[in-house]
Amino acid sequence: MKADIRKIAVFLEETHTEMDRAVSPPTRRAAAAAVIRNPFAGEYREDLSLLMDIGEELGALLTEKAVAALGVPGASVESYGKAAAVGENGELEHAAAILHPKLGAPVRKALGKGAALIPSSKKRGGPGVALDIPLGHKDAAFVRSHFDGMEIRIVDAPRANEILVAVAVTDSGRPLPRVGGLKKDEIKGEDGLR
Repeated sequence: MKADIRKIAVFLEETHTEMDRAVSPPTRRAAAAAVIRNPFAGEYREDLSLLMDIGEELGALLTEKAVAALGVPGASVESYGKAAAVGENGELEHAAAILHPKLGAPVRKALGKGAALIPSSKKRGGPGVALDIPLGHKDAAFVRSHFDGMEIRIVDAPRANEILVAVAVTDSGRPLPRVGGLKKDEIKGEDGLR
């Protein structure tokens, strides 16, 4: 493995009630995060292909762990997202190199589909920074009930020379959605939009 991993953390949330109303079945979100050494911390590199390869490795590893935590088959995952935070000696482009060119293919492979873009965010921060992972339906971006997010943090990451990388998955949309839009049972899943 090209990634020098210091730590992996897995998060699971279940929402059973919202505004004193039962959510049945509970909505569930899971995220898996890796804290890795940034091989380019403190220096400018034109070629970021090493980080792209690391993204591909982490896409497979983190998706496997997040889906396992969710406790459903990969094909049953409804939405997904990805995010990264670089420590102070990194640059935002390091996070972009991990998240964009290659990370998505292994995520989609583990889920059996994924026609929609994987929502993403990137930021710079220090230990304990909140990482907001945007979420959207995996096959149709216009499914408003699945516009969501999951916040995670690891108290000692990212350190100055590290990158925190996360993948999140859900088994449903938000609890009690009611803002209209395309419903999940109306998805065609052909163009990633509808």
